[in-house]
Amino acid sequence: MSCTVAIPSSPVFSPSRRPLSCKAASASPESASVSSPAPPASTAGSPLRPFSLLRAQIREEASPTPQKSGSSAAGSVLKRRRPAPLLVPVDGAAVAAAAAAAVAAVESDPRNEVEEQGDEFAAYCRRGRGRRRVEMEDRHVAKVALGGDPELSLFAVFDGHGGQNAAEFAAENMPKYMAGEIKEVDGGDIDQVEEAVEKAYLKTDEEFLKREESGGACCVTALLHKGGLTVSNTGDCRAVLSRAGKAEAITSDHRASRDDERERIESLGGFVVNYRGTWRVQGSLAVSRGIGDAHLKQWVVADPDTRTLLVDPQCEFLLLASDGLWDKVDNQEAVDMARPLCISDDKASRVDACRRLVDTAVARGSTDDISVLIIQLQKFTGSS
Repeated sequence: MSCTVAIPSSPVFSPSRRPLSCKAASASPESASVSSPAPPASTAGSPLRPFSLLRAQIREEASPTPQKSGSSAAGSVLKRRRPAPLLVPVDGAAVAAAAAAAVAAVESDPRNEVEEQGDEFAAYCRRGRGRRRVEMEDRHVAKVALGGDPELSLFAVFDGHGGQNAAEFAAENMPKYMAGEIKEVDGGDIDQVEEAVEKAYLKTDEEFLKREESGGACCVTALLHKGGLTVSNTGDCRAVLSRAGKAEAITSDHRASRDDERERIESLGGFVVNYRGTWRVQGSLAVSRGIGDAHLKQWVVADPDTRTLLVDPQCEFLLLASDGLWDKVDNQEAVDMARPLCISDDKASRVDACRRLVDTAVARGSTDDISVLIIQLQKFTGSS
């Protein structure tokens, strides 16, 4: 049997001068090229086959891998493409029709303009035109012989914010709460009557909060009871008395800008900030008291300020109105405009006085809802 002996110095046996390491295998194609000619292919049974295979593997790893057109560079992470947006066809005519219907529903609401009159009072309310698609948020109450008592009458204006819910609830429920509380102290003194009024306010607030509805309401009330006039308010609805032609503010607006209100709120852990020229509780609400406002209830309380006075012959009429009027018309000016129409016994004249005040505020730029209620106090001087 013949055998072949490979001599170490033979070109066939001589190992490559190229280092056989991973570092060499990952080198660039230029550094990985072999200058010596490729050895002849060995037979399958050749003892030199392992070295031939190793050289072939080195050449394969050192040569660049061809990449497909459009693929990312080697080693980079492919990004997932965002799918195309789903376009839902919209019927423009249907959307326009729905918007028009919503506007028409608001504009046709009979509460946008309300007029009421009696022998002792007149009221006129109008929705502000600066906020389209927003319902009328003001409400008013005129209850003569409240609860069947001919010596008890209640008049009120409620100015809602954040919707009509709170104002509507207060107008519907405060009269019965008030009648019930007054009945409990029938024959009591002034302090007891004022305490009964406060309980009615707090009960209205408590019952509204149970409904878990949004929004709130400012309010001013005038309770005529056996010759006495008890006026209360929370928020910036105001009561102004004409005493022989001179305006006298019976209430003081509860606004966040008041020093005493700011101190009260801060003592409870809240804060008041000036946002775009208006002081606001927690940067949100400009009034510091009111019915509702559940999200601010810790600071925006429903406790009213109350004052009682005797209706004497100099007390001509009482003006109750929302801030839509008072933001544009001052107290004395309001009395001066209304008085010529209120000193007579003509009910229509009193309604005209309410309209004149509302028209004046609107002409001066008021876009808020405005409610004005005039009470002819001389109708109650005979009570005792």
